[in-house]
Amino acid sequence: MGRLAENGRMEVSQIPLEIRWSWAAGPQALPTRTIEATQGRREASLPAPFHAALYRYEGRHDEPFHFSESMHRLISDIVARCPVLSHIDPRRLLVGCNRVRNGKRRGIMARIAGLRQRNGCLLSSRQGRRYLVQRYWIDDIEILYVLVFYLPRFQDQSFDEKMITLFHELYHISPDSDGDLRRCPDTDRFHVGGRKSYDALMASLAREYLQGRPDPSLHAFLRLNFAQLQHWHGQVLGYSVPLPKLIPLDVEDQV
Repeated sequence: MGRLAENGRMEVSQIPLEIRWSWAAGPQALPTRTIEATQGRREASLPAPFHAALYRYEGRHDEPFHFSESMHRLISDIVARCPVLSHIDPRRLLVGCNRVRNGKRRGIMARIAGLRQRNGCLLSSRQGRRYLVQRYWIDDIEILYVLVFYLPRFQDQSFDEKMITLFHELYHISPDSDGDLRRCPDTDRFHVGGRKSYDALMASLAREYLQGRPDPSLHAFLRLNFAQLQHWHGQVLGYSVPLPKLIPLDVEDQV
């Protein structure tokens, strides 16, 4: 984070204007974290064995499960099969994970952040001040969206709830796929038509996708809760990336 200068304004130089990672191993590799079960939550802390054949789950036993990579593969299949989401470029979408430290089952499940403002602009103005959005890169591809899942909470929802949440977040991506979020033309709100009707539409889109008979191995991990996933694999991993920041700019700053 930046620090306050003597004039009371944030020093832009303390916040990186862009962050670069690489898919390759090394000092610039995407940071990966191990997601642990929430302490103190009885049902999440108990081992939950299951019969892999019953769930049609083909994950390799005792091999770490990478949530971010598995979710990204599922998303790539969804946008290839779902016309209303075909504008999404999975290469410009980064999937991250945050650990929920309390044992509450309800709360935020996932969050998507765009790395642009309205109409794909890097700059925005609020209350007379200008702000610049951070830019993220992986190798030579600029990331336009960061989708973060909150674990174990998300994984402990029902399969239907997880699918609706996933479509809910993907549908927020602007039809122009320019780094901005989808906005309601009349109200400028992000939940077009209201939250209840929005989620009903997401349920319909999720059912339509599943009726198309996608490869079951792509979404099989969503049929397990977190304890089952951890019990089977021994370890659950995910990319740990910060949500992009809005960097305040002084009037004399040049971009």
